[in-house]
Amino acid sequence: MTGLQLVIKLRDIGITDITVLEKTHTIGGTWRENTYPGVACDVPSHAYTYSFEPNPDWSMHFPPGAEIYQYFKKVFYKYGINFVTRFNEAVTSCVYNDSSQKWTVKSSQGNTYEADFLFSATGILHQPMLPDISGIDNFSGAKFHTSRWDHSVDLKGKRVGVIGTGSTATQVISALVNQDDIDVTVFQRTPQWLVKMDDRQFSPEEKQRFKNQPWRMKLIRKMSAIVYSLGTKALTCDSWLDKQIHKLMEWNARRYLETAVNDPVLRAKLTPAYKFSCKRVVINAKYYDAIQQPNAHLVTDAIECIETNGIRTKDGTLHELDVLVFATGFDAAAFMRPMEFVGKNGVTIEKAWQKKITAYRSMFLPDFPNFFLMLGPNSPIGNQSVIEISEHQTAYVLQLIKKWQDGQLSTIQVKPEAVEKWRAMIKERMGHTVWVSGCNSWYLDADGDALSWPDTWQNWVALMKNVNTDDLVK
Repeated sequence: MTGLQLVIKLRDIGITDITVLEKTHTIGGTWRENTYPGVACDVPSHAYTYSFEPNPDWSMHFPPGAEIYQYFKKVFYKYGINFVTRFNEAVTSCVYNDSSQKWTVKSSQGNTYEADFLFSATGILHQPMLPDISGIDNFSGAKFHTSRWDHSVDLKGKRVGVIGTGSTATQVISALVNQDDIDVTVFQRTPQWLVKMDDRQFSPEEKQRFKNQPWRMKLIRKMSAIVYSLGTKALTCDSWLDKQIHKLMEWNARRYLETAVNDPVLRAKLTPAYKFSCKRVVINAKYYDAIQQPNAHLVTDAIECIETNGIRTKDGTLHELDVLVFATGFDAAAFMRPMEFVGKNGVTIEKAWQKKITAYRSMFLPDFPNFFLMLGPNSPIGNQSVIEISEHQTAYVLQLIKKWQDGQLSTIQVKPEAVEKWRAMIKERMGHTVWVSGCNSWYLDADGDALSWPDTWQNWVALMKNVNTDDLVK
């Protein structure tokens, strides 16, 4: 989704010599790779849409994955991005040439490209994480990660084990449990905070109103942004009012759990022991009902190992299974890796990030001129629409490229001291947020520092408005 809008916006400022390299046979991203049962977006459809390409035909308030994929495919062809895209070309190497001030990019097809500017639009969550569990290769049945769903496996009449209870897992579990001929065992390491947001279909009359009165779509988009920004402000816990709003949000989630789950024993197992939003909040109106069905079983004992025909937990119980599903998330710090990535003076990305994964304004690395890491570390992921974030970041980058076009900048390269100052600001602001209140989360890096944005949405947007060229190498 970021790569598509980059092409469109670069063309708007007169740049047409563009090459897009896509690793597979069709347009990429989350909505190609995630096709598991129940896959859907937890951001309202009209907020999960390019600002320049509204869609009056969304079927649902929270659209299913296949429909979102078709939306992006429509954008891909409507804007002629297919004419500059090369499929089945995974990038294997990116090396900056100090003398020519250009990037040399090599692909899996053996092709070599030279570029003035290099964008990484590989997304945030694209490398699946498999759990480090003893015996994982011993299981004799079908097993796969949710982002690599094997549709050739017939689940009818099967005993399916799902490891994980995050956003993806709750969607999968709810969809599978609703099929009476599937027995689902859920292995929960940590309970999640859930918020109920009911989905609904848009009527034909509503769709027609969206077409005739586009301001209605803009209003939904604006209202969604306000709700998310208020929620994010509460998570920063920066003032007395923020803390009270946070308490209210936690009360609402706890009340939902108490009213939705009747069995006190099951309810206790589903009750988190950490602050609301320390982990990413799960937006799901179906999971609590699903986990109470007779063909659903919640296991909270820790996993000891995986055996030939099931999972053995530390209490000694063998949970016999036919299919094993890993809803265990992604490597949130992978970014453009594992490709070879070499910047100025031969600096590799491994060396640049050996102490800390960081980037000035989430997009710029000091030894990597004319390179833009879209949705990089400390982007406000997890609490805003990714499309909204990428549009703001693209607008910022385009300001710099315009200066390059006008001859004001020979290269776009951030000063090392600017990166250090940025990192210090992030760490200082992170100290009072809910994300560092004691839970383990994919928001955190190996040192326990958050990879997300530690401040309000409004402050982030303000930072993205104006370019500070004092932080760039002249």
